[in-house]
Amino acid sequence: MSRVEQHDVTLALDGHPHQGILGLPETPAGLVVFAHGSGSSRLSPRNHQVAHVLQAADLATLMFDLLTETEDRTYENRFDIPLLARRLVQACEWAASQPRLAGLPMGLFGASTGAAAALQAAAAAPDTIRAVVSRGGRPDLAGEALPRVASPTLLIVGGDDTMVIELNRQAQSRMQATCRLAIIPGATHLFEEPGTLEQAADLATDWFTRWLNPE
Repeated sequence: MSRVEQHDVTLALDGHPHQGILGLPETPAGLVVFAHGSGSSRLSPRNHQVAHVLQAADLATLMFDLLTETEDRTYENRFDIPLLARRLVQACEWAASQPRLAGLPMGLFGASTGAAAALQAAAAAPDTIRAVVSRGGRPDLAGEALPRVASPTLLIVGGDDTMVIELNRQAQSRMQATCRLAIIPGATHLFEEPGTLEQAADLATDWFTRWLNPE
């Protein structure tokens, strides 16, 4: 595994500074931008665990706060999917302007409500977003954007998260793009059971490796 640099970065989104963490392998083959779920942040331990697996596969990762501290105090903002999607697109534009990231194929990894934001962002920026992975996500909240997503999408759901499985199936049925539903046995919504988050991270890594640099 190549050495991975960790950098604190600041992104200007909608005119306000947002803090982020960039994980940069020596020779990155792509960049995965994370969209955390409601009430979470760039410091999400589960997303960091996934990011380390991606980095080991030579994929750069970017985690950032979708909301400012002030915005996060308003509960409704956490579920404002169009707002979160717009921030994601801006974060991808920021990444494309950075010398060490410019030209890298990009994917989005969304958890919970972040998955809906990732899918709306993919629909808005089809030439930029090459692949999407949702972990325990609510892709159904992407609404009318679902049929417009062109990016190959992987929906990962815990086998014991029965309501969310059904919501993912409904979202999958509305999508025109390549879309796979992967169910991890014994996992609940947060993938807290031993080994389940590792399985999700491996599935995500395989998906991004396949679609960010297709043969």
